[in-house]
Amino acid sequence: MIDEILDKAKQGKELRDDEYLELLNIDDEEELEKLFKVACEIRDNQSKVIKLTSTVHLTNKCQIQPRCEYCGFAEETSSTGYYNAFYKSNEEILSAVKSIQEAHIPRVSCSGGYGYKGKQAVNACKIVKENSNLEILVNVGGDLTEKAIQDLSNLGVDTICCNLETINEDVFYQRKPGDSLDQRILTCKRVSDAGIGLSSGLLLGLGESKEDRIKHLRYLSNFKTLEEIPIMGFNPYPDTPMADYPAFPLIEQLKMVAITRIMYPEITITMPTPTVGPENVEFSLKAGANNLATVIADNYPHEVKGVGSPDYGNYNKVVNVIEKLDLIPQTI
Repeated sequence: MIDEILDKAKQGKELRDDEYLELLNIDDEEELEKLFKVACEIRDNQSKVIKLTSTVHLTNKCQIQPRCEYCGFAEETSSTGYYNAFYKSNEEILSAVKSIQEAHIPRVSCSGGYGYKGKQAVNACKIVKENSNLEILVNVGGDLTEKAIQDLSNLGVDTICCNLETINEDVFYQRKPGDSLDQRILTCKRVSDAGIGLSSGLLLGLGESKEDRIKHLRYLSNFKTLEEIPIMGFNPYPDTPMADYPAFPLIEQLKMVAITRIMYPEITITMPTPTVGPENVEFSLKAGANNLATVIADNYPHEVKGVGSPDYGNYNKVVNVIEKLDLIPQTI
């Protein structure tokens, strides 16, 4: 049965939801290897270039109340996260951007807490554009007005990320009681309507079912400029309401990467190094991912705490892994 499904995938034929579910339910090691091999073949037929994305965390002063139950990024949420409040100055943003450019990392994610109507994102985008040739991803959740999206478009932003995380409404509002799924969906629509590349991903392990995950992947096809899907696995941050909740298993993250690659052959599939674990970057690539995020070079001037985990990927180590797999790291 698995061989038949994978043969269909290799031929570029559309799989049914029940067939994707069969792939997600694989527990045999040999069949898993076949799944990952097919996913990698599909990716490599498009390109063997692996994108790298660094980050500038603009602020952890997030206005969402009550807090998302898993968040260790916002101020005073976790002792191992960004506990003390910060809002990066223009000079601090610039120094980070220059270090990323000097390290030849091609892309920067300008991300931050919710509550500024996109003003912090527009300001950061302007600094990046005026001082580098980096690709720009903006990620401030659903906190973007139509004007902010237009301003970002005028500045030449490459991609705007708004992760829905889960489209199971019960799970969403249980884990994110102060957030709005409708607002996030609206932001994705506005980004797409503006003709800007959309990044929107899944946070796995919040309580959603496997069927929910497949439904979520299907749902993303509604956005015509969808170009990137981050696949993130839940990791508990100490001191948060979900501190004792189990981390989402790595192997299940990898299965999701593989079926996302089969469903969306040409899409950028992003694995943030904090949520997969920097030591597991190799497995992400072997499952079909082609973008590694929160990649930080030694010359980076600020402390970094990954979103989803305080860890992050070291640039030199990540590049070595990519090249070891006979893939090509994208550099500038």
